[in-house]
Amino acid sequence: MYPAPFDYHRPDDIADALALLDSHGDDARILAGGFSLIPAMKLRMMQPAHLIDIGGIDILKGVRIENDALSIGAMTTHWEIESSPLVAEWFPALAQAAGVIADAQVRNCGTIGGSLAYSDPSADYPALILALNARLVTISLHGGNVIDAMNWQQGLLTTALEPGEILIDIRFPKPPARTGSAYIKIPHPASRFAVIGVAVSVTLGEDGKARDLRIGVTGTSTTACRALAMEQALEGHNLTRDAVEAASHLADEGIEFNDDQLLSAGDRAYLCRTTAREAVLAAWARARNKASA
Repeated sequence: MYPAPFDYHRPDDIADALALLDSHGDDARILAGGFSLIPAMKLRMMQPAHLIDIGGIDILKGVRIENDALSIGAMTTHWEIESSPLVAEWFPALAQAAGVIADAQVRNCGTIGGSLAYSDPSADYPALILALNARLVTISLHGGNVIDAMNWQQGLLTTALEPGEILIDIRFPKPPARTGSAYIKIPHPASRFAVIGVAVSVTLGEDGKARDLRIGVTGTSTTACRALAMEQALEGHNLTRDAVEAASHLADEGIEFNDDQLLSAGDRAYLCRTTAREAVLAAWARARNKASA
């Protein structure tokens, strides 16, 4: 199918983009890669009268360290995240996630900001921003906001972005020493979206016990969420394979799972438990490697 008619704009800087967004209001959508928005427009699920392409705004691109945090511009592509030495050093889970998104074409053109702003319920990054305690930075003509990852997704395809705001930056605080992270997902065989995806970050204290364990889960229902019961069962304890195995039975506790044509809610909950177990074990192994380095 073809999308409904629309006007295309490609501003050179963020000020022009904000002015266009303010001028056209609800009739405008930001284009930041387009691999989610354009298919939705072709299906007439979305019919914006104006598309504002921010792909030419260079300040929204790149991976850098700012104020002891890893800052990733919203227009940074999945491939740039996957191949970044800084990302690999600080957050292996984030590099892993970027490397298993869709296919090579999508990874070369799709962006982290576009994915997070579209907020697909089975996207990979929502689990990562929860596990890695990210902050999302927005800007508008009237200022901007810094939004905690826990508050980003508000519902199906809905985020905390206010009208007139653009997501410009995703900031991940520098992890403490002896921190490991991992991301494991079961991909849909056609779309490569996450049937279930689990991101984990864990820090080992001087005593070897788990500190600041965070488990983000995507693919459950309308938004990503934290596996809080499993986190609480392991926080402050020595991690062993048996302990992680036992705690993994709590990974689905308090989480709503959808039924769909592929899986029942019960099957999805089972996959959440098994994937959470493997992701925690992988993050723990990385944390141990750093502790012994």
